[in-house]
Amino acid sequence: MEARAEARYVRISAQKARLVVDLIRGRKAGEAITILRQTNKRIAPTVEKVLRSAIANAEDRSSDVDVDKLYVSEAYVNEGPRMKRIRPAPMGRAYRYQRRIAHIAVTVKEKE
Repeated sequence: MEARAEARYVRISAQKARLVVDLIRGRKAGEAITILRQTNKRIAPTVEKVLRSAIANAEDRSSDVDVDKLYVSEAYVNEGPRMKRIRPAPMGRAYRYQRRIAHIAVTVKEKE
């Protein structure tokens, strides 16, 4: 039994989101939620929401799934499109900067 959930176009750099996602990869689902609750990063509640969605998808797919046996089999963050912005600079110039976006994906499986 495998279920997946994804959050797309999240306003955070993929590098920062990967720091949190790396903490839960391979863990039991309940343990992963506890870790995310204790993690002091801005993206942690979003990752928890995606994980809870994946668990709900697993329950929805099959009625005989045991939630206690679920574990995070895959968890990764990909880069999304970048928003190009311009900041005023001295002497009439403009500096360009990029606002980064990430796609977060979590897959849970049932351990035999």
